[in-house]
Amino acid sequence: MAEFKYEIQESLGVVSESTNGWTRELNLISWNGGKPKYDLRDWAPEHEKMGKGIGLTMEDLESLYDIIGGILGK
Repeated sequence: MAEFKYEIQESLGVVSESTNGWTRELNLISWNGGKPKYDLRDWAPEHEKMGKGIGLTMEDLESLYDIIGGILGK
């Protein structure tokens, strides 16, 4: 498996926390030195392990915001 690097540039918030201490977080992350993306995924305490997640550009995030606004009736 290829090695990869990541740098959490900004922690934006915790969406939820499970009983085992993992948190689902929205962060701004640079993967392998690339342009930072908004990232939603589960993290173990101290960020030593991570679950599968999704990376979003600003455009993706804006579209998601519009969709969620429609669901919530805003």
